[in-house]
Amino acid sequence: MKNNQMKKSALTDFLSKPVNFYYMLLGSTLILTFMGLIMVFSASSIHSLETKGNSYGIVLRQALAICVALPLGFLASRLSLKKWQALAKRSLIISILLLTIVQIIGRSVSGNKNWISLGIVDVQPSEFAKFLMILWAGYMLASRERAGIVQTNVLMLIAPGFALAMALIYYGNDLGTVSVFAFILAGLLWVSGVPMRLFTLVTAVGFTGIAALIVTSPIRAQRLLVVLNPFAEGDYKNAGWQPAHSLLGLASGGLFGVGLGASRQKWGNLAEAHTDFIFSVIGEELGLFGTLAVLLLFAALIFSIFKISMRTHDPLVRYACAGIGCWITVQVILNLGSALSVLPVVGVTLPFLSYGGSSLLATYCAIGFVLGAARRDPRIYDEVKRSKFPWLA
Repeated sequence: MKNNQMKKSALTDFLSKPVNFYYMLLGSTLILTFMGLIMVFSASSIHSLETKGNSYGIVLRQALAICVALPLGFLASRLSLKKWQALAKRSLIISILLLTIVQIIGRSVSGNKNWISLGIVDVQPSEFAKFLMILWAGYMLASRERAGIVQTNVLMLIAPGFALAMALIYYGNDLGTVSVFAFILAGLLWVSGVPMRLFTLVTAVGFTGIAALIVTSPIRAQRLLVVLNPFAEGDYKNAGWQPAHSLLGLASGGLFGVGLGASRQKWGNLAEAHTDFIFSVIGEELGLFGTLAVLLLFAALIFSIFKISMRTHDPLVRYACAGIGCWITVQVILNLGSALSVLPVVGVTLPFLSYGGSSLLATYCAIGFVLGAARRDPRIYDEVKRSKFPWLA
């Protein structure tokens, strides 16, 4: 009893210091990033050997993306609020332009037209559009708040812009990314304080719309139905193959896993093992403890983002940080839901852990934005300056 009280007191003391949210955000981001590099190497080695002639082709590209993402996130954390405001004001136009270019000159991957080839690398503009749309929505909501126009129809303020972006993405047949945008919009509407009746109506309409897009597509409808039992006869070798082998990988990991690099599912059984289903490889190789560690890291990351958002006084930063928290939360839920076969396979990456340069760069820009918000907090800045690591400020 006394030990429990001491632990509770220590946790309370830890969470009472705002600077710890800064450390939690920075630490969880870096640990997830380098854990992701290790797991991408493990999960992609066989696929890389078959497609590129060596085991290091994919992981080297991920390492290069990290080398670009780290300084990019650092620069984002140092960018002044005035420059963020200038970018946020134009973010909708930039997003729509990028998403339109994809539909004109983009190429299809697995049936989704959401990539632009730049010769050496391929870029997925929809990943950057997530961050840009959050910035734009934050700017619009902040302008409304500063003007004191509390009766403004928030739905009509930001929903049309999101609807246009989602329409362009869906035109490229990427319903998974459309779902992420829809949940980000719902999160922003929630934090903006829309009436509960309106929020319930909008989310109900949104879920109905996504459900309609699923059931009217035979492939998507089949993916939804196999969630109930991916091992069912007739489904297992078709739409049930990925979720079934994802579950087999997770189940075979046990408590401590089969060992790093020893996954059996990555040997051709589990498609997209280094992207959409990397959590399954983590569960198989690192076991229950590995998956719990990932969940705790994401919990710390998301918790710190929302706590920093609640502390900031600038409305643009507050709304944008909340939107970033919603973005990462929904991607984690959708990815883990697919891996655990409690949601249909939607094809979204697991932030920081999955292979993907565009996803990593866009997410680091967002994390840099939140870190910048924390640094502008006088109490956090002063405590970091007085710590053993003043250079972090």
